[in-house]
Amino acid sequence: MTTAAARRFSVAPMMDWTDRNCRLFHRALTREALLYTEMVTTGAVRFGPRERLIGFSPAEQPVAVQLGGSEPAELAEAARICEDFGYVEVNLNVGCPSDRVQDGRFGACLMAEPARVADCVAAMKAAVSVPVTVKCRIGIDDQDPEQALDALADAVLAAGCDALIVHARKAWLKGLSPKENRDVPPLDYGRVLRLKARRPEAFIAINGGIADLEAAQALLAPRDGVALDGVMLGRAAYQNPELLLGVDPLLFGRAAPFASAKEAAESLTPAIEAHLAKGGRLSNFTRHMLGLFPGKPGARAFRRHLSVEAPKAGAGVEVLRAALDLIDESGSMARASEAA
Repeated sequence: MTTAAARRFSVAPMMDWTDRNCRLFHRALTREALLYTEMVTTGAVRFGPRERLIGFSPAEQPVAVQLGGSEPAELAEAARICEDFGYVEVNLNVGCPSDRVQDGRFGACLMAEPARVADCVAAMKAAVSVPVTVKCRIGIDDQDPEQALDALADAVLAAGCDALIVHARKAWLKGLSPKENRDVPPLDYGRVLRLKARRPEAFIAINGGIADLEAAQALLAPRDGVALDGVMLGRAAYQNPELLLGVDPLLFGRAAPFASAKEAAESLTPAIEAHLAKGGRLSNFTRHMLGLFPGKPGARAFRRHLSVEAPKAGAGVEVLRAALDLIDESGSMARASEAA
């Protein structure tokens, strides 16, 4: 499958969440979706411990790296390094509103500098053969989203950007925290559809507030002759990872990797054992699994067991197995009082 095809459904880059262990877990639930790293800055890629920061397993593929930066030459160098590591796409962050990102002159504040973003995209395109994409907002602060998004989109597409993923809300750089910026500014899916209508040749994907696969399917369906090319889920995919089991059959027409989330979690045992053998902790994996089994008998006991036992020194795969044994996926309501 090409990267563009995989981009039909992707799991958003999320700081402190979408690390390599999380991505292996998500890959056990969907073979087809495009997965993303956490955002990593150009300085970290160029000068930091690369294997720890951007290393990943081939089993995670297809996986894209998201870079934070605003200097074309530095982004080009970082993109080359990431391509050499095997990433199938390099994405530029033009959407993060945190103070730290603003101080570094990258993230959402770049919405005010479309020409600079275009220079960054052009430099990366010249440096790598894999797709270069941009994730942005519809605008920042007092910008008019009609003008701001068009200006950014036109600039980066002219520079060769292979896809634009639009978080369909403004970012308020002053007055709202990063957490509030994920909820408070109103969603405007119509604005993203208008961009697609104006630039039908471009790959346009949408992100923001998509709660489930039914909503994703609806956003991919044509509206007045306009159809978006992709959807990206963030918190919904992380907090209820079991929904990823439906991605391959519903959005790609292919069988799910496993018949149940329980089987998918059990399949990670070899990877977890390898991680433990290198000095890792069980909780490095299991913290990403706590959202599994919503509403199923035993879900609360599952979460409690992992939350208490997995962080302990020396905890091994037997802790995960014991937690999974608490789950009844048969549909029986015999233990419904235990359900979350």
